[in-house]
Amino acid sequence: MRATRRQQAPLGAKLARPERFTTLSYGFLEQVFLFMGVGLFVLGLFSKDPVAFAVGGMTPYAMVRIVGRPNMPVAVVYMLLWQWAQVFARAIQTLPDGEALGGGIFGPNVERAYWYMLSSVVVLAIAMRVTLGTLPEPTPQARSWHARWQPRDLISVYVATLALAVLLRFSGLMSGALEQPLTAVLHLKSLALFLLFANVLTTGRGGGFMTWVVLFEVVNGFAGILADFKSVFFFLALAALAVRIRWTVTMGIGSVVWGTVLIFLAVFWTGVKMEYRQLATGSEESQAVTASLSDRLGYLGSRAVSPSSVDWGESGYLLLIRFAYVDITGSVITVQEASPEPQAMRQWSDALAHVLQPRFLFPGKAALSDSDVYVRLAKGDPTEEVRAGTSISVGYIGENYADLGFPGMLLGIMVIGLGVGLVCRYFMTRKNLPWMVREGTVLVIIYSSVNTVEASLPKLLGAIIMVSIVFIVIVRFGYPRVLQWLDRPAGGARRVVRRAQT
Repeated sequence: MRATRRQQAPLGAKLARPERFTTLSYGFLEQVFLFMGVGLFVLGLFSKDPVAFAVGGMTPYAMVRIVGRPNMPVAVVYMLLWQWAQVFARAIQTLPDGEALGGGIFGPNVERAYWYMLSSVVVLAIAMRVTLGTLPEPTPQARSWHARWQPRDLISVYVATLALAVLLRFSGLMSGALEQPLTAVLHLKSLALFLLFANVLTTGRGGGFMTWVVLFEVVNGFAGILADFKSVFFFLALAALAVRIRWTVTMGIGSVVWGTVLIFLAVFWTGVKMEYRQLATGSEESQAVTASLSDRLGYLGSRAVSPSSVDWGESGYLLLIRFAYVDITGSVITVQEASPEPQAMRQWSDALAHVLQPRFLFPGKAALSDSDVYVRLAKGDPTEEVRAGTSISVGYIGENYADLGFPGMLLGIMVIGLGVGLVCRYFMTRKNLPWMVREGTVLVIIYSSVNTVEASLPKLLGAIIMVSIVFIVIVRFGYPRVLQWLDRPAGGARRVVRRAQT
């Protein structure tokens, strides 16, 4: 046998090292939340409830560990973190208040409510892991298919969904029997935004388009009365996570600026919303906008150019206590222990009865009143919210406690989580759809239903069912045509594209 001469590698190859960089992934989030948890533990040492602060601060790390599977929809992370933030904000509130969780005017049961709600969010995470933790890996073609589209075409889709939303709102159809299904159709704009952001962040093309869309969405959000400006911030962040964007120092600085701007806008809105809503609606008990767009934007602009007219300290504190949604659950615990509901499982019974009677089949069905449930379960006074043109809700976690107590309420939360997870799994396993379209569809499902702890049980269940039905129809008959149009080459000629089955 003759020995073969081993070919020597070039000198440059010996010195070269594989390029390594960090991506915005679930593993990266785990590290971020671990460091955040350590920081909150240290901060909690100065609070009246250091244990509650420490455990609450480490909960995001634990939840991302639970759901951090490679193909977990990014909307699940948003759902869990947002609801965790609404609970943990109550622990943060103890710092300016200088009192323990159970030391305020809502009584000692606020501390129990904090732990019950924190447990509920973790149960949601477990339900997501059970239903979505084994999603099959998409092919590289399916995962990157959105990168082939042109940003200007996605802008056209966005404008079309925006025009559809305006048409539906001013057509008079958004009332009566068609209100629920058409409200679901309005969420197509959210899907278009997510796809546009995912495309731009992946390809680096169309950054100017994206900037103008973000600015327009912020201004348009302020033009309403329900603080819709924040949605575009969430969709942009979730798109960055979905495409696993490369994480750099610039991205880190941009994220800090992103968060700062969002908090600034939220505090500003809190400081002006009462006067603005009265100007916009011309009434203290209505959500119908009557003032012209120029008058509304003129008012907001005048307040924005004179920042001293806003009490930033008071507005920040009001935002914190409004965002923290634990005191109401504490009141529910107090009331239910003193005088339990005479009818067993009333909240679930009422919710299912309402959901199983769709308005287009039962046009005479009574409208839901979250404020009535709040008065009955928490013995609260909703006058201030009603005067602001909004309603106040106990929230689905509090309603589950009223029906099942603790720990029985966790079973109700698990049922909700499994239901949402199975719906999401259905859309995530549509093999004929690009991966980002599946991610965006699931984002719409979650954002329109179980996106906040203050969602009432009937509205949550109704939204899940109605939005799912509407999007099953849209996926079957609408998506193929839009995708065929997006898949055409830049020159405009039609081409046949075989999408990999995953």
